[in-house]
Amino acid sequence: MRLFTYYPSNPRKLDPEMEKRIFFHSLVLPTAFVLLFWMVEIIEVSTSLSFVKLGVYPLHWKGLPGILFSPFIHSSFNHLISNSIPFFILMVMLIYYYRRISYQIFFLLYFLSGLLVWFAGREAWHIGASGVVYAMASFHFVSGVIRNDVRLLTFSVVVVFLYGGLIWGIFPIDPKISWEGHLWGAVSGVVLAFYYRNYIIRRDKFDWEEEEDEEIADIEEEEQKQNVANDKKGISSENEPANQKQNKGNPFYTNYKPGNTSHTGDF
Repeated sequence: MRLFTYYPSNPRKLDPEMEKRIFFHSLVLPTAFVLLFWMVEIIEVSTSLSFVKLGVYPLHWKGLPGILFSPFIHSSFNHLISNSIPFFILMVMLIYYYRRISYQIFFLLYFLSGLLVWFAGREAWHIGASGVVYAMASFHFVSGVIRNDVRLLTFSVVVVFLYGGLIWGIFPIDPKISWEGHLWGAVSGVVLAFYYRNYIIRRDKFDWEEEEDEEIADIEEEEQKQNVANDKKGISSENEPANQKQNKGNPFYTNYKPGNTSHTGDF
């Protein structure tokens, strides 16, 4: 029994209205998460309460609830803002491109990143959504590399710029920063990217790809017509003119067209 669904490699293009519905659906859950992040921080600041002890505390039972609650707790509004923007962008990408299995991927990244911190973090309270951000960023980036998908790679690079020191965050530079959360979040993303490597994400072709495919189809159609005409005239590969046989290996011989044309553009 498979845990995920495969889409056809060349799905039909959806109509614009359906694309809009899918896009707006992709905004719902990320918006809800970010609003909850802000509500928790506002409550904490306005009531002078501290929810730090709802974070992850490695290898202690008291720290287990933090696997669920720690992404909602932040040390300041600056911390919250720096996590909210990349979290929102990456989660929208996840739901939009991975559709039916997006929630499954998200919650696996969510819990796996927190669980690994609980097992392998230093004894301190680990809070913030940055572990999940690193998990989604590395998932998208590695998935883009595996699939050679320019969209996932581009968005991941944009998030890296938005997020500042995304790469340096996995190293123990500042003791106040949970580099373990960043590191194990990134590891979680890489692991799941390879696990879901056979899942084919929905992809509409770019305009330039469609034009190239049309050109290739025209070339193939022309070749087929030429082959039919040659068959009628009794010309085959056995009785080709000697000069054509001689020049088949010459890439500059323009009258010769190979039977299988290789082209780029299909990711």
